[in-house]
Amino acid sequence: MGSDLKESVIQAAKLMAISARTAPKARGIDDIEIMVVAEDDELERIAKTMEEIGSELGKKFFIRDADNVRRSDALLLIGVKASKPKDLDCGGCGYPTCEEFRKAVRKSGSGYSGPSCAFQLMDLGIAVGSAVKTASLLNVDNRIMFSVGVAAIRLGLLKDCEIVLGIPLSAYGKSIYFDRKPKT
Repeated sequence: MGSDLKESVIQAAKLMAISARTAPKARGIDDIEIMVVAEDDELERIAKTMEEIGSELGKKFFIRDADNVRRSDALLLIGVKASKPKDLDCGGCGYPTCEEFRKAVRKSGSGYSGPSCAFQLMDLGIAVGSAVKTASLLNVDNRIMFSVGVAAIRLGLLKDCEIVLGIPLSAYGKSIYFDRKPKT
């Protein structure tokens, strides 16, 4: 892809970051972290980590998604510190109060750890939705990927976040994120 087109995709990623930043947040408290990744060596490092995780966990879609990251021009990472409650005592985390949630023992799964504040997760979803809306308006191909977020956590790219989603971006004649098949 030409460097002008790649630069345009990077600019789109930056505009998407603005959309994520300005998206509404519960109680007006912004605990979202955002990073634009556009350097080829950094995209490769994330892709390699995704392949390692896919092999470790036996999840072929991580390996398939790594190929998408390699072929992308930019990547937007959006995460949240899900262990920080919004102090609403809503019970959505599984605990009756935010104070009990704070005392909970965190457990790791196959990528994320929890429990998580339900409002933090909603804030993340709204931020990601706002970002991909902007990509759509700019006609930039994208796909929201859990696998990218897990690799970003492992690499410590968004240091305070326990939940991260990645959005690879590209501009080809046909979306590289559309008819994907897991590599065997």
